[in-house]
Amino acid sequence: MNVPTELKYTKDDEWVKVDGNVATVGVTDYAQDHLSDVVFVEIAVAVGDEVEVGTTGATMESVKAAADLNLPVSGKIVAINEDLADTPETVNSDPYGAAWMIKLELSNSAELDALMDAAAYEKYCEERD
Repeated sequence: MNVPTELKYTKDDEWVKVDGNVATVGVTDYAQDHLSDVVFVEIAVAVGDEVEVGTTGATMESVKAAADLNLPVSGKIVAINEDLADTPETVNSDPYGAAWMIKLELSNSAELDALMDAAAYEKYCEERD
């Protein structure tokens, strides 16, 4: 299982990468592995939307299950990954790179304190298996 140390993680298997005041959000390697082959991704927010923690940002469907990406931070949507509609399998092949889903400008950076670091997330995943 790949758990990059520079990211923050949620108990719902989302990752967050912070660059200045912009947070990029996607689903973890653990999540994509348990979903199996992702065949559909729909981004549920639009650029310019103001969102709160817990807002459903995207829905994914695989051959095994469906899952939501819930936003782990609040802010204003500044970009969405439109390529995933045509290439949903990218979630399986590159969950931390090309399969990023949403970028948002943080409205409350203190929310990042509630997220896990890589070591805590890795331990959390091991406890679930």
